[in-house]
Amino acid sequence: MNNRYRLLCCLKDWNNISKSHSLHGFFLVCAFLLHCMGAFAQTDSIPDSSNCAQRDLSDVIRAAKHKPPKVKTEKTSSLIAFPIIGSNPATGFMVGLGGQYAFKMAESSKYSIMSGSLQATTKNQYLIIFKNNIYTKKERIFFTGDWRFQIFSQATYGLGTNAPEGGVLDYQFGLAGFETTTDSLAQPMEYNFLRIHQTMAFKIKESMYLGVGLNLDGYSKIIDEKLNLDPGNELYTSHYLYSKKYGFDTTEYYSSSLIANFVIDKRDNMIQPYKGYFMSLGWRGDLEILGSEKNASMLKTEWRSYHNVSPRNPAHLIGFWFIGEFSPEGQFPYMTLPATSYDQRSRSGRGYTQGRFRGNQYTYGEAEYRFPISKCGGVWSGVAFLNATSANNPALKEALFETVQPGYGLGLRIMLDKASSTNLTLDYGFGKKSSGFYLAVSETF
Repeated sequence: MNNRYRLLCCLKDWNNISKSHSLHGFFLVCAFLLHCMGAFAQTDSIPDSSNCAQRDLSDVIRAAKHKPPKVKTEKTSSLIAFPIIGSNPATGFMVGLGGQYAFKMAESSKYSIMSGSLQATTKNQYLIIFKNNIYTKKERIFFTGDWRFQIFSQATYGLGTNAPEGGVLDYQFGLAGFETTTDSLAQPMEYNFLRIHQTMAFKIKESMYLGVGLNLDGYSKIIDEKLNLDPGNELYTSHYLYSKKYGFDTTEYYSSSLIANFVIDKRDNMIQPYKGYFMSLGWRGDLEILGSEKNASMLKTEWRSYHNVSPRNPAHLIGFWFIGEFSPEGQFPYMTLPATSYDQRSRSGRGYTQGRFRGNQYTYGEAEYRFPISKCGGVWSGVAFLNATSANNPALKEALFETVQPGYGLGLRIMLDKASSTNLTLDYGFGKKSSGFYLAVSETF
């Protein structure tokens, strides 16, 4: 039985599993992962990467045009640019340009990444995003940044993973994390958003860093659309009630923080890791003297690890991702609380829209099984993933882990640049009465 037949069998089983958008479906997908792992883990089904030259999409195109393959050179950088075109009810028609620049600094064995995008929509939304993960010469300093300015809108649903209170959401669909639901329990908001997150970590030992930084999150011109539908203020939103209870302005607020973190990065490649792990422990301290609404503190943790399934092909592996963010009740403004897909690259919570679950105590975990599809050359590969989110709601005395919301899905990978191991990623994820399609460059984690 060859790889393609096994993949078709897995996809057939997945089609049956994906019809169940429930916790039952979440456990079924666990069996699906084990089934696929067993299928691909057969000795004859795993291509021996030592006998296969790595190829990418450009090699496939050249072969189709009957051109000789490119002469292999030792590349230390690659630039990928791509158009952004889409449409959904939340944004209207969307156009833009995105790109990623991967490079190695002098005397550094690790790739660094800078990525960004410019987007505009027919609903007068404008997004400017720039992100960086950079190692300097000899990897002495590690920079991490997330810079954004958005004239944007997004629905919220209240705090906790059991939100919204008082009803069950109709089925909703997302596109690359953007909200598309028209459900009456969604609480749509408009706002301007400024984010400047930048840390600088200094090497204290091989692959070990201590860092400091500054986080600024600013929300202005906030419009709670549901409040405008009820001039008598008999209808209140979660954002409005939270802001009034804890003394925040309902139309504008800022969170300006000092950051201290400890990082261990043992990954062989941050763009597409095949082995190793990444660990981050951080403290975020909001200070009124810096412009924050209150003095506040938050503990932030993150773990990523990668475990090979096949000794013959490193592309055949299981990855694990965990995020935990914890702060006392009522210290941070509503929109700055940890939430779904609020990580640096907005990749967590596949199956749910951005901001779907939120709380001052928030945890997220994911397992992803990555497997080769191409018999040789590694141009095509696939993933299957499981995730789970939990957040608290102090007002309703809903504790962390009291409610856990699962997500799961399947994805395709196409090798765009073999030098930096950069993939085009296409994923479809399911959550509880929710689903989403995700298109990006480089792995989710």
